[in-house]
Amino acid sequence: MDELLTLAADPAAWAALVTLIAMEVVLGIDNLIFIAILTNKLPEERRLIARRIGLSLALIMRLALLGTIAIIVQLTKPVFTVLGHGFSWRDMILIAGGLFLVWKATKEIHHRVDPDPAPDLFNRKTASLGFAAALGQIVLLDLVFSIDSIITAVGMTKDVPIMVIAVVVAVIAMMFAATPLSNFINANPTVVMLALGFLLMIGMVLLAEGFGAHVPKGYIYAAMAFSVAVEGLNILARRAKQKQKAEGAGG
Repeated sequence: MDELLTLAADPAAWAALVTLIAMEVVLGIDNLIFIAILTNKLPEERRLIARRIGLSLALIMRLALLGTIAIIVQLTKPVFTVLGHGFSWRDMILIAGGLFLVWKATKEIHHRVDPDPAPDLFNRKTASLGFAAALGQIVLLDLVFSIDSIITAVGMTKDVPIMVIAVVVAVIAMMFAATPLSNFINANPTVVMLALGFLLMIGMVLLAEGFGAHVPKGYIYAAMAFSVAVEGLNILARRAKQKQKAEGAGG
């Protein structure tokens, strides 16, 4: 309690909290896009519960990882070396997550652009997705994003209460944004392709990070924001055109 009171009276602690919350929310965008894409493949009556379970698991994982900070810090130490480059457990987790995202995004793009989707290398049975399979994939990526999120938090502050508050606030914000984002993506087919492109890019960034090539997140999110702005203009243009057609037909 004394530690919490001391932090509450420290302006630097408040500044660190606000900065970390903003960082956690931004980092959570990747997680949120993946959950939105995945849950939209489920029957409509099961989408909301899948999003809530997925984000609840993301919160639980982050809080559990915060309870093992000493272990998390060790994840950044090299385990083995290949061609002079040391690979840590974090690197291997990021590489695995990146490969999964690239595979998943490529698979989804394939099924959306193929006019006659047939069994293929990615899925020899069906393009549909079961509830358990969706949750399994969400848990896998939650783990990757959670580890990256907590390592970032540890690098920004050493105060565990600040990290806990920031993580909880960020995940609550994601919960509020999940349904509107999913509905918007589902209602705009071109936005689905844009979101899949984001997942592909995020997967490549995770791979690059895993192999030691640091990619500044600002560049990634700036590119995503620019793409969203362009697509927003396209949506407005399409709606204006549809409105003109409707008025012409009515006249």
